Amino acid sequence: MTRRSATELLDLVLDEGSFTSWDTPPVDVHPGPAYAAELAAARASSGVDESVLTGRGLVHGRPVAVVVCEFAFLAGSIGVAAAERLVCAVERATAERLPLLAAPVSGGTRMQEGTLAFLQMVKIAAAITTHKAARLPYLVYLRHPTTGGVFASWGSLGHVTVAEPGALVGFLGPRVYQALYDAPFPEGVQTAENLHAHGLLDAVLPPEDLSEIVDRVLRVITAPRTGAPTTTPEPRPTDDVPAWTSVLASRRADRPGVRALLRLGATDVVPLNGTGQGERDPGLLLALARVGGAPCVVLGQDRRGQTTDHPMGPAALREARRGMRLATELALPLLTVIDTAGAALSREAEEGGLAGEIARCLAELVTLPTPTVSLLLGQGAGGGALALVPADRVLAAQHGWLAPLPPEGASAIVHRDTAHAAEMAAVHGVRSVDLLAAGIVDEVIAEHPDGADEPTAFCTRVAAAVASALDELGAHDPQDLLVRRLARYRRLGT
Repeated sequence: MTRRSATELLDLVLDEGSFTSWDTPPVDVHPGPAYAAELAAARASSGVDESVLTGRGLVHGRPVAVVVCEFAFLAGSIGVAAAERLVCAVERATAERLPLLAAPVSGGTRMQEGTLAFLQMVKIAAAITTHKAARLPYLVYLRHPTTGGVFASWGSLGHVTVAEPGALVGFLGPRVYQALYDAPFPEGVQTAENLHAHGLLDAVLPPEDLSEIVDRVLRVITAPRTGAPTTTPEPRPTDDVPAWTSVLASRRADRPGVRALLRLGATDVVPLNGTGQGERDPGLLLALARVGGAPCVVLGQDRRGQTTDHPMGPAALREARRGMRLATELALPLLTVIDTAGAALSREAEEGGLAGEIARCLAELVTLPTPTVSLLLGQGAGGGALALVPADRVLAAQHGWLAPLPPEGASAIVHRDTAHAAEMAAVHGVRSVDLLAAGIVDEVIAEHPDGADEPTAFCTRVAAAVASALDELGAHDPQDLLVRRLARYRRLGT
């Protein structure tokens, strides 16, 4: 693999001529003779004075702070001087309210400085946490290799984390493992591609694509919260469609789901991946996007990713909670899209904490300090659906529905058969119009007569309703919205 230097990467990612260095001479670490000779040799061979370069530049005309490692300087290792330079840059980015892009490539802690260097990761993590607490973006690009304390601190704290194809990324360097255990580390584990497959990275992209993804992420995050184009909503559906008709319509294999909605009704979509904690579930789609110009974090139950053999499990809800944290940390509105036949009913789901994840989603959503919109796009069966319902505005497609169980399950409980499913759907008031009358839903979006028969028009109509809701909520103080949201669910049914 050809490794780019720090300056080559900066030239590739930043607009030409826009980089301004923030670096001052490294602090004196009082090296002994042998270490001083190593530092001098590293400066001569690498052409830089430390393993970290910092500064600011433009990405597609947008100002960004950058911290980039140079592997040619003592394998990109982090000692006291490198850490001090890095922390100063993070603090300056925070003070100047700049997005921060980090591009580590490192063997980890600088062994020549021992435990004191090791402890530098604490202050780096603290500085980045303060940056994020200021509601400022932190984006990470992991290069080959990124290991040790660097990966275990500032390399793993990004709002969005991308890695270089084929990059070695891991906590314990394979050479160290070999020396400690007299055996090679298992192949294929510490690779960018494997970590992506396990939900630890959002994407694996070559350096040539980095500026585009940074620009797209920042277009979403920095977009105005209000002022999105609004449209006059269509009249509410007046057809008295039986509940069972809607249930069957929601189950059509060709019904548009969240992916179609984003493809046809959103721009600047940035798909994210996994919980960031070693899990991913194809039953949930997590993304940053602009819907009708309005920026948001999207949590969508993906009908394409849910099958009879692999229904939506607790990992999907943990991934959803990652999205809730992103919305909070970036002060972005949150859009949840409900479309599920029900969460997994299995030993794995029970042992994986499904009930607890439903509870935590409910608790976090109803108290989220940012505007929220919930969209009942299709099936809404059970606790897996309820977990994404609480919001400031709840919209429903005409054939969207919400029930404690699939109607067949309710029939089995009450009648000890599934033959009464249609009757139970009607009795339980699962239809969108029933939910509207009960105050659970705020707006019903018409289908003519079925979203599957008019996918483009349907998705465009739904996106317009979502954008209008996001735009309207963006004009309110988030604290006022939170108070109203809590009051809404406190008085529901009374």
